[in-house]
Amino acid sequence: QVVLVESGGGLVQAGGSSRLSCVASGRTFSTNTMGWFRQAPGKEREFVAAISRFGGSTRYADSVKGRFTISRDNAKNTVALQMNDLNPEDTAIYYCAAATSSMMVFTTWQYAYWGQGTQVTVSS
Repeated sequence: QVVLVESGGGLVQAGGSSRLSCVASGRTFSTNTMGWFRQAPGKEREFVAAISRFGGSTRYADSVKGRFTISRDNAKNTVALQMNDLNPEDTAIYYCAAATSSMMVFTTWQYAYWGQGTQVTVSS
């Protein structure tokens, strides 16, 4: 069992930055790929970014590539998402998730554990 708790987010102006953090507790954190997903009103939950178990590999959705950076600190059981150059299309609830394996995966069904989500609202 893995419990994930996100923090950060809130209201940000377009062009601004925000940093999300996620603290994990439970089973060994470093055994799993970690990811961030987001869900905008009326839309399906979508992949944002993923990071391999030791942080050596990352992957991003095309819509955030070059603007967002995912990182992790296994010693602190945390994963973060630094978001720069935000635009209103980034407005969504952002979820931290732990995959069921150590492989790099990008679909919601491959992630077994989810945080409660944190709202990010970007004003124009």
